[in-house]
Amino acid sequence: MEMSDLIKSERTRLDMTQQDLADRLGLKKSAIAKYENGRVENLKRSTIEKMAKIFNCSPAYLMGWTDNVKPMKTLSQESFISIDILGSVPAGTPIEAIEDIVGQVRIPENWTDDGSEYRALRVRGDSMYPMYIEGDTVIIRIQPDCNNRQDAVVFVNGYDATLKKVIKNHDGTITLQAINPEWQSKTYGPDDDEIRIWGVVVKLERDF
Repeated sequence: MEMSDLIKSERTRLDMTQQDLADRLGLKKSAIAKYENGRVENLKRSTIEKMAKIFNCSPAYLMGWTDNVKPMKTLSQESFISIDILGSVPAGTPIEAIEDIVGQVRIPENWTDDGSEYRALRVRGDSMYPMYIEGDTVIIRIQPDCNNRQDAVVFVNGYDATLKKVIKNHDGTITLQAINPEWQSKTYGPDDDEIRIWGVVVKLERDF
């Protein structure tokens, strides 16, 4: 969602009018209307942070940078849990993946408050370079669908997995898009191999 849509969605979720939000921010009602209509391109950072505090969400969520609505906590406040790294996922041609447990990583415990499940995979290949490079660890939220243009782990033909950007086309086909221009993207329709979303990327970890 765009930031303008997120502002309106969070405001209505809290049963606030535009005037209510304007009063909390020390602004005019017309300013809130402009924010929600997308007529302001560069909101002040201080305004975004104030709104995020009112909505009890993170500034990054409000700006559409992450699907994680929870506000960030300091390390001293955060509780963590460990999740398994299930082998590797190809960032290239779909091949059989998720071999066995090769390690563990930690994620904030509150990520699972809504019942979400997470797994981690190591990136293999370079079709998603430079966003993802071989050896990166991606944390995946398990879910059967994704938003348009989200990075997801997708199963092709039931068992071959790949990490790609998922493009939902107007004609109902789905394109698994590679970021690296040296790799060809592929579009799947009803007569092609079945594709199934396994989960979406919510975090990238990289060792330097």
